[in-house]
This record gives sequence, C-alpha cells and structure tokens, in this order.
Amino acid sequence: MRLLLDTHLLLWAVASSGRLSPHVRSSIEDPQNDVHYSAASVWEIAIKSGLRRKDFRVDLSLLHSSLQAMGLSELPVRAEHALAVTHLPPIHRDPFDRLLVAQSIVEPMVLLTNDAVLAPYGPVVRVV
Repeated sequence: MRLLLDTHLLLWAVASSGRLSPHVRSSIEDPQNDVHYSAASVWEIAIKSGLRRKDFRVDLSLLHSSLQAMGLSELPVRAEHALAVTHLPPIHRDPFDRLLVAQSIVEPMVLLTNDAVLAPYGPVVRVV
C-alpha cells in the first residue's frame, strides 16, 4: 500500500513518540508498504519552527537525515498537486493539510493522519 504521512505523524515517527500507535508504527515499518512524506510537511515544519511553535521545534537537517535513514520516500510538490487543491471542497482550511489531501488523490495513496477533520475527504484519508 502507498502511504503518505501527515506532518504530525511524520514528526512522531522520527521521534519514536508514544503518540504514534503501534498499528501505525507497524504500517510504517512494513516492507510491503511504500511510505512517503511530503516536501510540504518539511516546509510546514520549517515555517512553524521559525515561528518558535513548541510542537515544531526541530533540527531540520537532523529530521531530513532521519527520514532518509528510516527509508521513507520524499514526495515532491508538483503543479498538478497544487491544481488539485482547487477541486477540494472547503472542509479544512489549513493549506498544508489540503495539499497533502490533494497529493494523496493525485498519486494515489492513503494519507495517514490524526486529524479527524480530514476524514470527510473520503477513503483517501485514514484517521489513525
């Protein structure tokens, strides 16, 4: 299965946080799954880290090398992803989350998230 981690799950996975459920951790570590992170998530972390948000205080260089060491694949943001955002219903206002949903639709892959507000986007989103 092709999976895309939302930004919080990505941070929790890298930090080996207890907030990441054993089921999600096993999905990330399952060699049969093709697990991705979006360049948009790294951008979001960079912005929010620069704003000194407590939940986003991250060494970005260390984060990037950790993602590579974990074997996660980077999903770049392409124009077709941005265009797909315009076709999404206005369920959620966060531009980063909307872009992740659009990427999941275009690629296609399942977006794993802990944000229940994204659930109405349908089967492309799995709230965990």
